Amino acid sequence: MSNATPKGIDLAARLAVIGVAVGGLAAAFAYAGGWIGGERLTPQHIIDAFETNAGKFPGYRKNHAKGICISGHFDSNGKAASLSRASVFAPGQVPVIGRFAIGGSNPHAADAGVPVRSMALLFQLPGGEQWRTGMNSPPVLPVATPEAFYEQVLASRPDPATGKPDPAKLQAFFAAHPESAAFREWAKASKPSNSFANVPYHGINAFRLLDAAGNSRFVRWSVQPETPFDPLGDAGKDPDFLAHDLQQRLAHGPLRWRLVLTLAEPGDPTGDATRQWPADRRQVDAGTLVVERAESQEQGACRDINYDPLILPDGIQASDDPLLSARSAAYAVSYNRRTREGAPQAEQGAQP
Repeated sequence: MSNATPKGIDLAARLAVIGVAVGGLAAAFAYAGGWIGGERLTPQHIIDAFETNAGKFPGYRKNHAKGICISGHFDSNGKAASLSRASVFAPGQVPVIGRFAIGGSNPHAADAGVPVRSMALLFQLPGGEQWRTGMNSPPVLPVATPEAFYEQVLASRPDPATGKPDPAKLQAFFAAHPESAAFREWAKASKPSNSFANVPYHGINAFRLLDAAGNSRFVRWSVQPETPFDPLGDAGKDPDFLAHDLQQRLAHGPLRWRLVLTLAEPGDPTGDATRQWPADRRQVDAGTLVVERAESQEQGACRDINYDPLILPDGIQASDDPLLSARSAAYAVSYNRRTREGAPQAEQGAQP
């Protein structure tokens, strides 16, 4: 990448923005496992790095800061019940509290300027169990370890003179991480849509399903929209078009996604979120996510929820992916920090 043209430099900067944004919710917070210089890498290092890069916004999440609360239900069709004893897959409905967001630490960013979109969900299950999951629009991550993600955050730090990341540092980072190839290809080919409603969201990390007899199977999940894709077009002229569009669509009725489970075969990587599984892997349509309402994140039910990906019901377990522990640890730091700061305040004149 050292011979990149100016166009290539722009692409590297875009890739860095996408990669850091997706890492915040999808799977790449750091954890007390590796080392940076002479000290151990901790969740606090990553949260501090986000605030150093983007500034401090008290009361807001430290990444994916701009979002909107949603609620509805999941209607399970029972087709996944043979794969997992988790009650969420038994036939029937369970309530869901969720959140749509864009990547980045600035809660006032223009929607069109951030390519990554996310969906976080909390399934409220019988007996007080919960299933929490965070998903993103990219199907893979640029890096596979907390230490590599921390390097990416540092490489993406804005230069005080320009307010933008240093292209040379970004090029050096991607050159040092060839595992980012699949992510970079996705970023080049992806086209933004005009809505949260017509985007698929991917869990990216692998998990283990356990059936009633204790047999296990690795899985990745995604939600696939029933709403057809439409390109961004003129919608991006409104800096808050995603929330406005969502409210307008919900005024006409609920929005739906299919929960799709993709099953691993022996030898498929379960601890590397940069590698997709072959396209011919078996998929199971487990049911329909129905989003019925949306409200501002400043007063909505999602405001005080930590979408920790390791809050799992019986029948779903974490895989060997090191980023899952990383996410859980740093989510706790972010949650504790923002709740100590107090509730976020909506901008004057902002719409819910």
